[in-house]
Amino acid sequence: MKHTHPQPGDIGLTQISGVTGQLIRFGQWLNKEGFADYEHAFLVLPDGRLLEAEPGGARIGSLSAYDGAPVLYVCPEQLTAAQRTAICAASERYVGVPYSFLDYAAIATHRFRLPVPGLRRYIGSTGHMICSQLVDQCYLDAGVHLFTDGRWPGYVTPMALYNLLT
Repeated sequence: MKHTHPQPGDIGLTQISGVTGQLIRFGQWLNKEGFADYEHAFLVLPDGRLLEAEPGGARIGSLSAYDGAPVLYVCPEQLTAAQRTAICAASERYVGVPYSFLDYAAIATHRFRLPVPGLRRYIGSTGHMICSQLVDQCYLDAGVHLFTDGRWPGYVTPMALYNLLT
């Protein structure tokens, strides 16, 4: 479900410019998730805050950082107020979790079914996460399973969220 005005527990999807954004778009295309302009995901928190994964680690910042930016706010239909509260509460656990560019390579490795020992454990680890994994993990911790297609834990990109929720 799309929102025009973000609510706590919503997922913000937006663009990343430059080479990094282009690499993420290409990786998502390789993963058969489309080639649209959503390379970054973040979680909307109460009081105009957000949780997002960045190269320096997951951080809580101001939602106003995206004022004027093309952001699509989405969430599952029928998300309750109690679930929104639990999702936002789960976010506190992940502040400072390191970002991992290697997760993109691991996701692609799984997509191409390359037999790498420990790959599932690496992708599912919460000790390092890309933005979409971070958002999905907060939902999981709150008991909200976004993906019911049997995918591995952590096997989620911003476009996977877009494709599921729009």
